[in-house]
Amino acid sequence: MLRRLFLQMVPLALAVNTIGLSAIAVRADTPRPRIRLVAFGDSLTAGFGLAPSEAFPVVLEQRLRALGHDIVVENAGVSGDTTSGGLARLDWAVPEGTDAVILELGANDMLTGQSHERARTNLDRILERLKARNIDVLVAGMRASRSLGAEYADAFDRIYPELATKHGTLLYPFFLDGVALDPRLNLPDGIHPTAEGVRVIAERILPSVEKLLTRVETRRKRTAG
Repeated sequence: MLRRLFLQMVPLALAVNTIGLSAIAVRADTPRPRIRLVAFGDSLTAGFGLAPSEAFPVVLEQRLRALGHDIVVENAGVSGDTTSGGLARLDWAVPEGTDAVILELGANDMLTGQSHERARTNLDRILERLKARNIDVLVAGMRASRSLGAEYADAFDRIYPELATKHGTLLYPFFLDGVALDPRLNLPDGIHPTAEGVRVIAERILPSVEKLLTRVETRRKRTAG
């Protein structure tokens, strides 16, 4: 199914010049929601080419609230970010008080042909640091183009499930599941999802996110007890 994934992608397409964090700030006078979730990723999280209200974190928050969850989903996506960039900004992009993180990084490493070992090391360190802060994590996986060679693609694809197992995190195997390669759900660049594509992503990942929230609640009860 993913054989042609990214084959027609323009190199560095995710590394656009919009290198600015578009976080959804919570007003100081707004009561703190029960759960604070940070979506930490690249342009796929940030909402490249879309209105702010169409970005993945906003759509996901709306769906979760509709299901009765008292939650805010903050947008810590930076267009063009790599795993190295994510590691460098982790401490300030995931602020104190964060309960859970959706980790979506690695596509730009793959598209720029960076070492899969480096991507693995960076993601490993990110997960270690989040674990040390008692932040629950859902790893959102990415899959490599087979045009990069079977050896590279297989090694890259294994990063996400293996690190999720190592750190005991939840795993959503492929962030673009149901959207990749569908021209109806992608912008003309063939990479970034349309508003409808984002809604598909949010709907498909929703059960995994609810499992993440269950982990947050379980941890809180264990701590309180």
